Amino acid sequence: MPDSVFFALTLASAVTAGLMAGVYFAWSSMVMPGLRRLAPGDAIRAMQKIDVALMNPWFLTAFVGSALLSAVSVVYSLVRWGEEEAIYLLIAGLLLILGSVVLTATYHVPRNNALHLVDPDGPEAKQRWETYYAEWTSWNHIRAVASFAAAILFAAGLAAVE
Repeated sequence: MPDSVFFALTLASAVTAGLMAGVYFAWSSMVMPGLRRLAPGDAIRAMQKIDVALMNPWFLTAFVGSALLSAVSVVYSLVRWGEEEAIYLLIAGLLLILGSVVLTATYHVPRNNALHLVDPDGPEAKQRWETYYAEWTSWNHIRAVASFAAAILFAAGLAAVE
């Protein structure tokens, strides 16, 4: 692969990983604490609405794009194995895929789907929201850190070539 393609791929991977880190950081530092200030039923209703609104072209492009770029970077790292940048690309790509995509699909999406089934005015709403908030937010921190670390490692991969 020409160096210009490597540069563009790795730069795009770093930017999209950083973008996802920012999304997750915003959820952990602003959105979830803001929802926590609401009454449990109102927080559940708001989260249900936000979860539906989240499925839009802007978010999906960033989320899926970061995953695809990371997958290409993992493959590319194996092709360039032995070069200094290969290990950075491999670890960065795997971190983003596992820490963002897999964690989202296997942990966050099922909890979001379960929250959609909760009656915000039901007797179990308060307990369900408190559990959801604590667990969801804790694991969201991991998505933020994994995505941020991936962005740094993609940048280190670029620096290793110079």
